[in-house]
Amino acid sequence: MTHHRSVTVGAHEVFYREAGDRTNPTLLLLHGFPSSSHMFRDLIPLLADRFHIVAPDLPGFGFTKSPPRGQFDYTFDALAKVVEGFTDALDLTRYAIYVFDYGAPTGYRLALSRPERVIGIISQNGNAYEEGLSDGWNPIQAYWRDPTQANRDAIRSLLTLEATKWQYTHGVPDESAVAPESYVLDHALLSRPGNDEIQLDLFLDYASNVALYPAFQAYFAKKRPPLLAVWGRNDPFFLPAGADAYRRDNPNAEVHLLDTGHFALETHVAEIAGHIRRVFAPLS
Repeated sequence: MTHHRSVTVGAHEVFYREAGDRTNPTLLLLHGFPSSSHMFRDLIPLLADRFHIVAPDLPGFGFTKSPPRGQFDYTFDALAKVVEGFTDALDLTRYAIYVFDYGAPTGYRLALSRPERVIGIISQNGNAYEEGLSDGWNPIQAYWRDPTQANRDAIRSLLTLEATKWQYTHGVPDESAVAPESYVLDHALLSRPGNDEIQLDLFLDYASNVALYPAFQAYFAKKRPPLLAVWGRNDPFFLPAGADAYRRDNPNAEVHLLDTGHFALETHVAEIAGHIRRVFAPLS
């Protein structure tokens, strides 16, 4: 059974999904843009017999209640601090992290801050290498270089329902496998008053993640945690080269490229769960 709960972390009411026995190893599932812990709805039951699963919604996403823009800085440093506070609130002292999209720079900040707590990494289209960035980032990178209102407005199209649906369906061989409620729910939650400006702030701050890539890579090389990269090879934003690059710093990393797009769990959840159960069996 998956439980749907909330916990207070400072000024935030963090919504999270939880399943499994707390005496088992913990997997901390961190979603990305434009999703929420809802993206893990099919994965959690496939792992909860062996792992304790916790999947929070980041501030600005899903059902987490956070202060409005102006009362909270929507940056990746701030998101990571909230997640760190979340792990403290739930008394999570050792966990593997499953990182996707925005979840990668969030989770890797946790690893830099408290490396002794992270016992493994699953990266599902969670990038930490410049060669993993596709040309799809060009408009956002232009905003990084010149953060004018015109460049900010130029990327508002990424917040439309059409763009969200495209992120789910691009590169998927059979689009009928993608449940429409996934992208419709994402769009509905992104469309709450004021959320568009929060998302544009995070687009701008994503440059801070790229600046931290060398630090993330040094962590992989020094600590060499068990690392599994399961990647939708047709992702329009994060290229397969970003998955392969993990092996450069951690030769023990295992990489699997799947014939799907950005949201690989929508089409390959059973395969991904199988890899996790096999690679991380020693933890349990």
